[in-house]
This record gives sequence, C-alpha cells and structure tokens, in this order.
Amino acid sequence: MPVVQHVPSVAAEAKVGIVHLGLGAFHRAHQAVYVQRHLNRHGHSDWGVCSANLRSNRALVEQLREQHNRYAVAEYQDREQVTLRDITVVREALFVGDGGQELEQLLQRMADPNTRIVTLTVTEKGYYLSPASGQLQLQDPAIIHDLEHPQTPRTAPGIVLEALRRRYEAGVPAFTVLCCDNMPDNGQRTRQAVSGLAAAHNRELAQWIEQQVAFPGCMVDRIVPAMDAQAFTRLAQELDCHDPAAVVCERFSQWVIEDHFPQGRPDWEVEGVQMVADVRPFETMKLRMLNGSHSLMAYIGLLAGHESVFEAISDPDLLRFIRRYMNEEAAPTLDMPIGIDVSGYARDLCARFANDSLQHRLRQIAMDGSQKLPQRWLQGARQLLDAGQPIDCIALGVAAWIHYCTQPVAGGVMHIVDDPLSATFADLAGRFDGAARVDAFLDLEQVFPVELSSRGAFREAVQRAYSALQHTGMPNHLKTFAAHNE
Repeated sequence: MPVVQHVPSVAAEAKVGIVHLGLGAFHRAHQAVYVQRHLNRHGHSDWGVCSANLRSNRALVEQLREQHNRYAVAEYQDREQVTLRDITVVREALFVGDGGQELEQLLQRMADPNTRIVTLTVTEKGYYLSPASGQLQLQDPAIIHDLEHPQTPRTAPGIVLEALRRRYEAGVPAFTVLCCDNMPDNGQRTRQAVSGLAAAHNRELAQWIEQQVAFPGCMVDRIVPAMDAQAFTRLAQELDCHDPAAVVCERFSQWVIEDHFPQGRPDWEVEGVQMVADVRPFETMKLRMLNGSHSLMAYIGLLAGHESVFEAISDPDLLRFIRRYMNEEAAPTLDMPIGIDVSGYARDLCARFANDSLQHRLRQIAMDGSQKLPQRWLQGARQLLDAGQPIDCIALGVAAWIHYCTQPVAGGVMHIVDDPLSATFADLAGRFDGAARVDAFLDLEQVFPVELSSRGAFREAVQRAYSALQHTGMPNHLKTFAAHNE
C-alpha cells in the first residue's frame, strides 16, 4: 500500500472570477489544482471557478453537484507515494450540451463583470480550425449553427463570442481568454477561432475583440489518464477514496503562461507557475518531445501489442526508438532559452512514461490523430527536411497512424477510430490499398500541409516505412529499426 499524504482544502470563501470551458479530467487535475493552492494560501479569493461541460458527461456535472462541487485529486509519484488533494475551488458546475437554461446561466456568468478570465480545455477539435491551415472551418455544421443562432451557441468559440458580445454591448471590459489545450500558438489560434467567427457575424464586434481581448498563450504539462473502473477500484482499495468524481494523475505538473491579463489574475507564480513574455519555445518543446512521443507510442505501441504507456516504454526496442526520436528528430528542431536542458528534459520524460502507477491507455492518446499530427510531428518534419536531416522516426509514426486508421485490428485487438475524419479514413481504406492508400492519406490537406506533402523525400520516407510495416509487422520492424540504429 502506498504512503498517502493528504492535503485538505482550507475552509474559505471564493467568488467566481474564472469560467472554464471543458470540465474534463485534465482541468480538474491541473488548472483547478493551481487555483486551489492559491485559495488555500490566502483563505479567501476572488478567483473561484465556474466549470462547464459543453457536450458530454452530464453525469459528472450531476455528481459534482451532489458533492457540493468537491472532489479529490490523487497525485502518484510512484506506487509507493501518493498525494491526495481535496479540491473545493470549483464553485459551480454546468452542463450546456443541450442548450437551454444552463447555457444561458453560463453566458450570464461569463458576461458578469466579476468574471475576468475564461480558460478552455476542449481539445484541438473543439476550436473548429483546420489542422493544416489554422483557418476556421466555416462550413462545419456546428459553426454554421453558431452563425445562424449566435445567442444559443454550441461551440466553444461561439460561446466565448456571445459572452464577449454581451460585455461589449453592456460596456463591460473584456475578460482574458486563456487556452490550455495542446496546440502550437494556442493563444493566437484561439483568437483566430473567435475572431474568425466574429468577422463572419459582426465586423464592429470583431474589431473590438481584436483591440480589447487578450489571448495569452500557455503550456500545460501533467499526465492525466482517463478514469475507468479499474482506476476507481484502485482508489478505493489503496487510498480509501470512494469519490466518483476523483482524478488520478502524476505528481509532476508544469504551467507556463504569457503574462498578459488586463483585468488581473491570481498571483500564480507563487504556486509555481512560470509567467513569461513568450511561451512558444516551451510550448513547442512540450508538443514535440512529450506529445510527439506519446503519439508515436500510441500508434506504434498499439501495433506492437501494447495497451499502456508503461507497457510501451518498457519495450526495449520501443524505448530506444523513442529516445532516438527525442534526441535526433525533436530536439534539433527546438530553439530554447539559455539554461533549458533539453537532454535532461528527454531523460525526465522517459522516467515519467515509466511511472507504472498511472496506466495511461494508448487508445486514449490515439484519439483525434488528424488534429494532433500537424503540431506534434509534421512541423518538425518540415524543419528537418529543410536542414537535410532524416525523418525515419516521424515517417514510421505516420505509417503506423495510417495503418491504425484503416485496419480494424491493432495488436490483435479490435478498435474503433475515434477521429473527426474517421468517415474519410474509412472511404480511403475501401478504395485504396498499399502505396496508393499512403498517397491518398498524404493528399489529405486537412492534415498534411501541401508544403510538406508535395516533397518527394517526405512521401518516400512514409512509403518505405509503410511497406516495411506491412511486410514484417511492427514488433519485427522495431527490432530491425533498433538494430540499424545502435
């Protein structure tokens, strides 16, 4: 049984000053924990949180309400050491997936002058931006709905826009919009989503948003697996924690934020947040080193018969592959401030991946690959090719992704492709095979920028990797790959 350090919440009052869109496990284990630390230290706060789920998991919202919005976060250093935190900073939980009263309640909360920050964790696809171009997908049915019915929006950009419109018309200063999703230039991309919607709706409002609304970028880092029955059973048995809204995560946590909050913010730096002028180097390092490695382990690991990150990184051949990717294909594309030890970061990542207390499922990471690949692998691949460097690891990752998206079985286990483009993938799989299938995937401009897909060196590298994978299978190919690169 692990040694448990219990960190209770401090009896305190907190007015709602932050609205969060996306009441998932990551928000509850990351941003909410930092705000809770602030509340515990001060004993009172103007930065309580109203959190809303936009589409899924009404049950979680109802469960939180039954618990007066209290829940537990279990931070595992390893199987021997756990910190169990009480979280009480969420003051209001809403479900707005079916519109109606709670949507209006959310919009009123966001329009309230006391709300000075709106944060988001709605995943990459929740911004309705083209992964390749970054432009708002104006033809998406959900965006069309928000253009036709702006006062009852369904999307995160639509909700932010309607709340800003209400503040604009009431003469209330704009809140700061802080994206906490894993996207490059996430502040700027969130601005593109909201401003793109505004420009198609109201030019004056769009101009006000451009001039008055701050969209600082940030980088978030904490491994937070999805909760399942096994995780809840373990919490009950090991920690005597019977909280159906609890979250399990690793002990490590990092938050780097561009310091641009015109209406004020908590003194997060006291809680360990790095407030910086430019978050982009940290963001790129995390996306390519951690998230890029995660995606490689997901597609390659699943095809090799592994189910979790721990299993994947425990495979000696896959571990060597990941180390090579980080050191030879990710690190050379980074331009970090003086004093940042990228090699040390890579070593620490491998140690974090080997935390067997988390059981982070590869299928969770494999979701929404079409939205993730551009920022995790493809931008780095362009830089490597420009420098005349090989992209063998990235090419194998792309080949494994294509295989995963077109074959119903990975590692001997049936799976469903959970991706916004899953219907497109199924169509291509039905019409093409072999090299033609690879070409058809690489022609998907929603995923692969033309500047990359038109390069012969890129296509040839992916074709070679896919052909080898088809002929030898992933486990054998990994052994060959490792042997050739000792």
